[in-house]
Amino acid sequence: MPYKSRNNNSLVPLVFVSMKAIIRVLLIGIILMYLTVWLISSTAIKLRVDSLLYSSLSELVPKETFLMLLSQELTGLRVENEEALNNDFDWLESVTNVSLLDARSLFGREIPGIENYHTHIAVAGKGTDITNLPNESPAPTEDQLKDQEIDQSQIDEANHNSGEGVEEIAEKSVYIYHSHSWEAFSPLIKNNDSQNPASTNEKVNVIAVGSKLKQELEARGIGAVQDKTDINQALKDKSWTYNESYQLSRGLVQEAIAQNDDLTYLIDIHRDSMPRSITTKTINGKNYARLFFIVGKENKNFEKNLKIAKELNAKLEEKYPGISRGVFVKTRTEGNGIYNQDLTERAMLLEFGGVENNLVELYNSTEAFAEVFAEYYRKDAVEVNAQ
Repeated sequence: MPYKSRNNNSLVPLVFVSMKAIIRVLLIGIILMYLTVWLISSTAIKLRVDSLLYSSLSELVPKETFLMLLSQELTGLRVENEEALNNDFDWLESVTNVSLLDARSLFGREIPGIENYHTHIAVAGKGTDITNLPNESPAPTEDQLKDQEIDQSQIDEANHNSGEGVEEIAEKSVYIYHSHSWEAFSPLIKNNDSQNPASTNEKVNVIAVGSKLKQELEARGIGAVQDKTDINQALKDKSWTYNESYQLSRGLVQEAIAQNDDLTYLIDIHRDSMPRSITTKTINGKNYARLFFIVGKENKNFEKNLKIAKELNAKLEEKYPGISRGVFVKTRTEGNGIYNQDLTERAMLLEFGGVENNLVELYNSTEAFAEVFAEYYRKDAVEVNAQ
């Protein structure tokens, strides 16, 4: 009788058992990790059971999940969205926003700061990568806003001859506003000792950039209106939190649009919290505060607003190489996700410079953007009229 090796017969079952054991250990490990993080974090979080909590929780669940659940009961909804529902459905990612193939989704909500790395780079500017993604500043503290002394000499230098001879345009088509109006710039505040400068003084915060943009647009024949609401104070008046800044500015935008049908372009101006080395570029011997676009993915106008951002970004880079840090896309996971960009098909969020940029550099970039925007605006007007 020929000899048969028992090792060959037992090898396959042994491998199978080993794989099952590895998978079991991994699953148990993941569950234990989440339980541990939950136990640690739950002791430091005070939850208020109110409408804001419910809305925040619902925003974390992708809309596809609600569509799938409702379609099980509503035949009409199932028929109308048959194609979307027939696609491969990832139950884990749909319910939890966790993808086993993406480590960022596993840890993004538990490790402070890692949520920033979810941001998608739609167009990368020179030097832009995952290590220097846009970083939003926190809400200002009461101490930050007290006893500030501004650098008037720098403000006077930047505003020399600014706005002279510019006529007010009657027909307004651009609405400029500031959801985080307190975001300021360190060089303009003499006694600033914060890494994230904040001020309610419109000469040293992002409102100054918006005012300059309004002047530059009107100098090119484009009517613009600027809202200078002190968002920080408005939030306090309503007993709202920092996280509701975009909800507050949304009301301002909606009111403006309701009063003027000609307002088709929305520009929300912010500043980034990155240092000067990342936010400054010298072009032909002139310093510019680098800018970039944020596009919210969680709204019906995402594709159209992304297209505008890409076109403007390309024109900026063509005329001023290196001035842009790129175009970034954010969902609710790492930001607001909407940014009021569902209110019009021509909405954008622009971040000018960073905490260490001075007013001259900011104004230089504002002029560059206004120049490029004016060209796009006239081309867009011709295309709309032709249709």
